[in-house]
Amino acid sequence: MNTRKVIVDILVEVLYNHGYASLLMRKVQFDKQEDMGFVSEVVYGTLRNYYFLQSCYQPYVNKKPSKYLDCLLCASIYQLHFMKLKDYAVVSEMVQLASRYEKGFANAVLRKIGQKSVALGQPTTQDELSVYYSMPKWLIALFWKQYGESTCRKILEASQRKSIVYGRINTLKITKQELENEFDFIDDYSFTSDKNILKTSYFQNGQILIQDIASSKIPLYLDVQRGMYVLDVCASPGTKTQMISMLMANTGKIIAQDLYPHRVEIMQKSLQKMGVKNVECSVQDGTILTTYDQQFDRILLDAPCSGLGDLSHKPEIRYHITPENIDALVDLQAKLLNTCCHYLKEGGILVYSTCTLNQKENEKQVQKFLKEHQEFDLLEERTYFPFEMNSDGFYVAKLKKR
Repeated sequence: MNTRKVIVDILVEVLYNHGYASLLMRKVQFDKQEDMGFVSEVVYGTLRNYYFLQSCYQPYVNKKPSKYLDCLLCASIYQLHFMKLKDYAVVSEMVQLASRYEKGFANAVLRKIGQKSVALGQPTTQDELSVYYSMPKWLIALFWKQYGESTCRKILEASQRKSIVYGRINTLKITKQELENEFDFIDDYSFTSDKNILKTSYFQNGQILIQDIASSKIPLYLDVQRGMYVLDVCASPGTKTQMISMLMANTGKIIAQDLYPHRVEIMQKSLQKMGVKNVECSVQDGTILTTYDQQFDRILLDAPCSGLGDLSHKPEIRYHITPENIDALVDLQAKLLNTCCHYLKEGGILVYSTCTLNQKENEKQVQKFLKEHQEFDLLEERTYFPFEMNSDGFYVAKLKKR
């Protein structure tokens, strides 16, 4: 396997065809674990630093390079200056991937860049921040306006780091005491580990699962009790659903819905592996009103969103998302809220959450809902910024129906 060709092919799909790195990585049959690690490091590192890497080669080009050459140059510069790999190994192997018309050009550019420092000074303007953190200018302007300069800079800094993989205990199958010598627990449920969590017998047996620490906070806002009737509106892949079931000790009943049949099927298999017995999975469009009128004690709406809290482990989001995409998502979120609120009992709790940092999808969405549904009160809301816990960014609002 030519790992460097795999890297460039994935980058072309992500940056020019709106692909997603994690999905493309899963399709590759790696010969060795080290190959997968190397490809992952270069792909995600290049995506997190794409604008900066382009700025490194642009002084040496007179016209815009082909899509393939652009990705090849950026991946090469990342290996040379971020991974500190040997110049001759990177340049010779990467140049071989270029077309015969571009080999000489690629070789000359990479040798020049390999001999120079590519460090940038500390950015001061928003334009400089865009290059330094490889973030579209409009997103920087959004963060700056909504959260202020200091928080904006912290968000940008957090978006560039490698994601921490967090595990979460499944108390339906094992106790925290049984795992405390194996993993480094951060709270009652979440932990980190030097091991590959996916390779452990605990994961294979459904005793633990992968869940970001901020994500694991969301179900706690439901205040579920044993025997309750709960609706999870946009439930796939079922990680939060499983935690709700766990908090209810497999009692009561949870209806877990999703729009797409294949996602519901995956969720069913995952929940079965986790020992969940009180969940009914169903295919349902959450914007269409059904016959669930005032039946549920608790409702979780973890809404589709722009994903701007996930920029560390899904760096390509920054290049894919547009203001028009966000406007469409805001409309969808409002429809989901306005539909599912009819299903809640008086005195019940509705939790609205997103994995984005955008007040239009978060605080302002909830404010609009409360204005239109005055039978609801806002009990609590919080933004989990990614720099606070080395996590993804999340927003959560806890609403109670009078």
